[in-house]
Amino acid sequence: MTTHRTRRRTTRTAAALTACSTATLAVLLTGCSTADAICSNGEYPVQNIGATGGQCVPDGHKVPKGTFRYPEDKTPKHVDDKWDIYWQTHTLDKHGTIIKAPQDS
Repeated sequence: MTTHRTRRRTTRTAAALTACSTATLAVLLTGCSTADAICSNGEYPVQNIGATGGQCVPDGHKVPKGTFRYPEDKTPKHVDDKWDIYWQTHTLDKHGTIIKAPQDS
């Protein structure tokens, strides 16, 4: 025999499980990445001209002298992503041409 109390407990349990499932699904669908970002929010990456290595610059600030901002379609977003790896062996010369980075940079 089902009592009013049992039905109410079952309804609360179902609601709690639905809420937990919804929260879990939301976290999974947000596209969170486990890869480390190249720069923090509010910053963009730049690289040294003629060499590898660079820094992060706050949004709204100019590109520091001696560095370049990556081409928009070739900007690394996360450590060891396609463009991070590419720019470890490439750089721009003083004329803005993509070249192989020197071995010692």
